[in-house]
Amino acid sequence: MLTAIDPLPARPRRILVAGVSGSGKTTLAGRIGAVLNVPHVEIDSLFHGPDWTPRESFVQDVAAFTGAPGWVTERQYRQVRQLLAQRAELLVWLDFPFPFSMWRPIRRTVRRRLRRQELWNGNIEPAFHTIFTDPGHIIRWGWRARNKLKAVVPGLEQEIPGLHVVRLSSPRDVDAWVDNLQLAVTSGW
Repeated sequence: MLTAIDPLPARPRRILVAGVSGSGKTTLAGRIGAVLNVPHVEIDSLFHGPDWTPRESFVQDVAAFTGAPGWVTERQYRQVRQLLAQRAELLVWLDFPFPFSMWRPIRRTVRRRLRRQELWNGNIEPAFHTIFTDPGHIIRWGWRARNKLKAVVPGLEQEIPGLHVVRLSSPRDVDAWVDNLQLAVTSGW
């Protein structure tokens, strides 16, 4: 497993970003896509249809974009995790401390709800009281799922030949890693 300061063995073209809900996966995926000049496909936009219903074409859509030579997306949704990992060359794991990982999704959810920000296909964050009434609410889900990646991600390098994993344990690590990636690209890598 690589760290923020370790050089990558090759220039990746197919990248996954893993982390708990609200850790910054989508933001980092967008940054990586811009640095490497590969498309960022926000996987939530493929999964969520109107009224938060799963889209029937989700698995086919993921299979289609991951067949391309270059892409970056978030590692989510059990239906496609194996496909994503098998087609990726690099997995960037945002493994932040728990308090930090829980504060970010709360802040993001509150901000999105107050602004009534449209997310995907006309959806907006539900009313605040649903945190207590909906067991699938993103904040409750994040709380339950917070340790699952620690049990899965470290073994992916051995399970999937050719997949390299970079573990970033703080926002400072993220910035340093992206800076190093940019430097490698600008120096002709």
